[in-house]
Amino acid sequence: MPAPSIHITVRCFAAVREWLGRDELSLELPPGTTVAEVLPRLAASAPQPLRAPVAYAVNRDYARADRVLRDGDEVAFIPPISGGSGVRDIYRFELTHERLDPRRFEQEVLTPADGALVTFAGTTRDHNDGAAVVSLAYEAYPEMAQKVMGAIFEEAVKRFSITRARVAHRLGEVPVGEASVLVVVAAAHRSAAFDACRFLMDRLKNEVPIFKRERLAQGRGERWVGELPKPGQG
Repeated sequence: MPAPSIHITVRCFAAVREWLGRDELSLELPPGTTVAEVLPRLAASAPQPLRAPVAYAVNRDYARADRVLRDGDEVAFIPPISGGSGVRDIYRFELTHERLDPRRFEQEVLTPADGALVTFAGTTRDHNDGAAVVSLAYEAYPEMAQKVMGAIFEEAVKRFSITRARVAHRLGEVPVGEASVLVVVAAAHRSAAFDACRFLMDRLKNEVPIFKRERLAQGRGERWVGELPKPGQG
């Protein structure tokens, strides 16, 4: 009697979604299939090769290529990324299509005990890699982004003496000169606030599955930009 098959869900984002023309699909696979073995199966039915490198995620955690899949797993191929009740009061991560207001987040984090407030805003610049840029467009794997950023916050709270922190990332189109990401940190002393702000921003850029696409000037089209995630670095 043949071994029963397993069923998985594949979530598709950014360049992978364009490659397959789907946001999500279900697959039936033989037992023992690894996450890396799923990609060739998808490529067999794709109209053209996938031109972006990918990292692997299983059930919203980054995974090794040799991870053996189980029935019911959720798989995502992550293309290059742009970069408890009491605990949630300490930090929060927000994905939004609205313009980012640093004053709102500063008011949320600052307390009378704080002597330092650090705000970093990452804005769209008008050029990149020798080309003029009109705007950036962002999308995310939101459930995994929240999970990964939550773990980053937990590490920041352990490493730095901060009071509160907020990170907000914009989705959709972000014109030149507008903020795509905000990191706001309050602490009793400036060294902790500066260090934690940089730590949060660096880890966000390296690990959180947010994808960036440039719209170029002079009719030069659009392109996905970024690097593969680097979990634990930053």
